[in-house]
Amino acid sequence: MEKASSRVIEVNVISGEDFKVNRRNPLKKNVFVIVRSDPLNPRSTGMNTEGGCNPIWNEKLVMDLPLHASFITVEVHCEVRSGSKIIGTARIPLSDFTGGYLSVNYLNFLSYRLRDANGEKNGIINLSVKVNGPTNMSCATSCSQLWFGGPMNNKFSNGIVTGIPVSYRN
Repeated sequence: MEKASSRVIEVNVISGEDFKVNRRNPLKKNVFVIVRSDPLNPRSTGMNTEGGCNPIWNEKLVMDLPLHASFITVEVHCEVRSGSKIIGTARIPLSDFTGGYLSVNYLNFLSYRLRDANGEKNGIINLSVKVNGPTNMSCATSCSQLWFGGPMNNKFSNGIVTGIPVSYRN
């Protein structure tokens, strides 16, 4: 049996709000978004040439989410004469859309404040995220949660209780 090394996620980059160039001037055009689940796995939206400082993309980016990943990175870029300039970045913890486990096929709508290279606020990105998986997964694989041990014999345990889910038939 092949061991899974990643999951597939869909990130729908919906829109952006209040993007500025040099923290003062509203952005006029040529804005795109790059989403990364790891440094070697970037996906990009098309360039929005008309939305100005409030662009709309509504583009779905499908990518692998490695099991070792703990966040995804969203960067908003503006095309300039010399290449592209990063307008703002957000690092999104996986726990924001997985709830401690990968909630398969559940659509999460999220909005994040972006920060520029100096750490200053520079706009908001709106997106949705869905972790893909088979629709016929059993509860043992799709509903699993970590359970921690409780007191035994009036003593507290620092250990973690683990178990193997089994099917129950009446």
